[in-house]
Amino acid sequence: MRIFKREPALWLNLFAAVVAALGAFVVHLTTDQESLLNAGAFAVVGVVVAASTHDGLSAAVLGLFKALVSLGVGFGLHVAPAQQLVLMTLVAAATSMFVRTQVGAPVPARR
Repeated sequence: MRIFKREPALWLNLFAAVVAALGAFVVHLTTDQESLLNAGAFAVVGVVVAASTHDGLSAAVLGLFKALVSLGVGFGLHVAPAQQLVLMTLVAAATSMFVRTQVGAPVPARR
């Protein structure tokens, strides 16, 4: 479908958020399992978005940051969930602002 090809970062980040939500609310994983699942999803999404948008730095930085926070929590970093949310949201917003102005969609807009 054309919509998936025009906004790969949007769809892949939605996927990572759904994985995180399922791990938190549906599957009822332990904190360690949830952090590892989130870290994996964020890292994979960062790499795939970097490759599909041809902007390796910003998408990879965001995926790496989210993965590191998740791994840190899994390995005993004591950061409150609200603080994690603020950190991840801040980095995601800053990266998104940069990415949106620097990359183009892999397929042209429908006219």
